Amino acid sequence: MIVWALFLATIFVFLALDLGVFNKDPHVIKPKEAGIWTAVWVTLSFLFSGIINWLYSNEYIANPTKIKPAVATMKYITGYLIELSLSIDNIFIIAVIFASFKISQKYQHRVLFWGILGAIIFRGLMIFFGVILINKFSWMTYLFGAFLIFTAFKMLFKGDEEEFNPKKSFIYRNLRKIMPITSHTDGEHFFVKRKHITAATPLFVALIVIEVMDMLFALDSVPAILAITADPFLVFSSNIFAILGLRSMYFFLANMLEKFSYLEYSLIAILSFVGIKMLLVHYYKFPEWVSLGFIALALAIGIIISLRKSSINK
Repeated sequence: MIVWALFLATIFVFLALDLGVFNKDPHVIKPKEAGIWTAVWVTLSFLFSGIINWLYSNEYIANPTKIKPAVATMKYITGYLIELSLSIDNIFIIAVIFASFKISQKYQHRVLFWGILGAIIFRGLMIFFGVILINKFSWMTYLFGAFLIFTAFKMLFKGDEEEFNPKKSFIYRNLRKIMPITSHTDGEHFFVKRKHITAATPLFVALIVIEVMDMLFALDSVPAILAITADPFLVFSSNIFAILGLRSMYFFLANMLEKFSYLEYSLIAILSFVGIKMLLVHYYKFPEWVSLGFIALALAIGIIISLRKSSINK
């Protein structure tokens, strides 16, 4: 419990510094600034694997039946890479939402900050119940595995579906039924008063749509990481570090998403692999280095092919 408390306290300190110091005044996040923060979060995420190794070394010394530190470290890194790769689709949806509600770049960071707080709480609950289900009902691994493979096939054969339109979504239509919504922004405020009525601004509407979409994406990402490990701390920490780096990655990649068009095939391969791993978990267990190697290789191939195709088409 002490480890959990320290980890959560550290995360909230980072978030407090983010909003209260580094981004106290709303401003447009330039690609250079976003690139630096992306590098910082990725570096911190990989450095945390050293802490994972140290924590699980102490546990293993005290109780040799516990997970080995090297295995725990590989599981953490593998889980982090899965969550990071699955964030790419999330970034695209966030860009569409901001464009639809005409959210100024100056205030996008504020929306994403509060969105991440909600995501941390919701992901925590999903992981908690997911771990309980897998530990209590072993057949849940088959259900999760089949769902991941179904998602992969759906991505592969989706064809030219109608693009996501936030203003036509179920979320927006029902939000309008329960509260007044204004089409005008008022600085960084989520609510404004109009003729004695408190109305939600586009910033708040965008926040709610992003939160709900993140819940939908979590339906893929949480089972995917549970295919790697059911250890609650490894699942939660790798998930949270991927979420924390999502904001800076959004500002860094938002204008370059078309360059990584082939990365979607990497995501399909990763989802298929972890789905198969869950289906076979009671018959064959893949070595940790196989999982880590496959996911890293799939991401590398997707990035390299995307960048080469992008340079050829220029």
